[in-house]
Amino acid sequence: MATLAGCAVGPDFRQPDAPAGAALTRPGFSATTESTPVKDGQAQQFLEGMDIPHRWWMLFRSPELNALVDQSLTSHPSVAAAQAALRQAHAYVQAQRGYFLPRVQANFSPSRQKNAGETPFTLYTSQLAVSYTPDIFGGNRRQVEALRASEEAQRFQLEATYLTLAANVVATAVEQASLVEQIEATQAIIASATRSLDILKKQFTLGYAAGTDVALAESALAQFQQALPDLQKQLERSRNMLAALTGGFPNQAPGHQFRLSGLDLPHELPVSLPSQLVTQRPDVRGAQAQLHAASAAIGVATADMLPQFSITAVGGGAAMAFGNMFAAGNPFWSVVGEISQTLFAGGTLLYQKRAAEAAFDQAAAQYKETVIGAFQDVADTLYALQADAAALRAAARTEQAATRALSLVQKQLTAGQVDVLALLSSQQTYQEAVISRAQAQANRLADTAALFQALGGGWWNRPDDTMVASKAD
Repeated sequence: MATLAGCAVGPDFRQPDAPAGAALTRPGFSATTESTPVKDGQAQQFLEGMDIPHRWWMLFRSPELNALVDQSLTSHPSVAAAQAALRQAHAYVQAQRGYFLPRVQANFSPSRQKNAGETPFTLYTSQLAVSYTPDIFGGNRRQVEALRASEEAQRFQLEATYLTLAANVVATAVEQASLVEQIEATQAIIASATRSLDILKKQFTLGYAAGTDVALAESALAQFQQALPDLQKQLERSRNMLAALTGGFPNQAPGHQFRLSGLDLPHELPVSLPSQLVTQRPDVRGAQAQLHAASAAIGVATADMLPQFSITAVGGGAAMAFGNMFAAGNPFWSVVGEISQTLFAGGTLLYQKRAAEAAFDQAAAQYKETVIGAFQDVADTLYALQADAAALRAAARTEQAATRALSLVQKQLTAGQVDVLALLSSQQTYQEAVISRAQAQANRLADTAALFQALGGGWWNRPDDTMVASKAD
């Protein structure tokens, strides 16, 4: 870009510095999360400067998940749209480069004429015109620079599309796995409540239980059954979402059903340095490219205010016989040089330049906002992972206690030592504990994927450009 911008009016773009004094966490942030002796309860370590693999979703060790992400990155319509937009942006650059070269036009004009008192005749005229506009002040160079920056912005929009799709597939798979476990827990509670109700009905028949106890048990069973359809509705939505994310319709939803037991929690997590984050995030790089384009646009507007130079050469021939157009005396030629300068345009050119300068200020503010948002995203995710580990530990303990309590109450109810209210309360507590543990487990997995997304997704480690390049050349 420096070659194009040399000797061109307007500001030369300078890449923004990494934010001084910025950090992703506050003092006291622990580099290790809590651990819990349950599935996906291992401690996670945050390793500063650790690089990110370009296929980061493979760290969850699920072949089915890997296949869905790969399918999404090749089949989702947003990928094709972003790739087409990148090819379009590249074509605009190449089209603008054409203005560096002369324009050559050929013309052939046969005409049939008759003047007063003369015999009709045919006149053949052919000519070749060459026009050239020297880029004296670099207006075209700045325009190419702006278009190249826009192409770069579109390239990172494509990277953002890949990253968002991969993250959405992982998040939806995790949500589905959590819902499956919640549904199974609810079904188990319904089965247990049904058995308890049968016992109460028998005891009521024998006179050992009151009618109110039976009614309470029936009400509790109905409540448990009522919770099941909503969970099943959410499960169907996750299936439809996975179908859409992989470029299919609802009837083409993946046959595999994800479970929490089939997903592994990555134990070592990257934490990029602040100077790395601004070069890794596609949205930050895209905002930087937009800032570059706005800078070049100032040069374009400045060049429009200066004299414009052009050279035009025309050569050809004219004759009444086709074969004599270039015979002696028939050829013609002309060479014209032109310098033009706008002397008055009602302030149009001046205000166009001021508008370009204001657009640059706007792009600079938007770039800063994007950087701040990027740091916030990473920080939010890091603190969420710490909280998720603590929540899973508490949920696991609650589930263990609720399991023991429910088993004890069921035995006591059979022996007639407690009433139905104790059982209903224990069943409710157990159901809530299982669901909370499944949700906490899923949160760790989902927020781990969110961290990879917040850090940029590792696109820079891709071994080739097959996912980005297109039919640009």
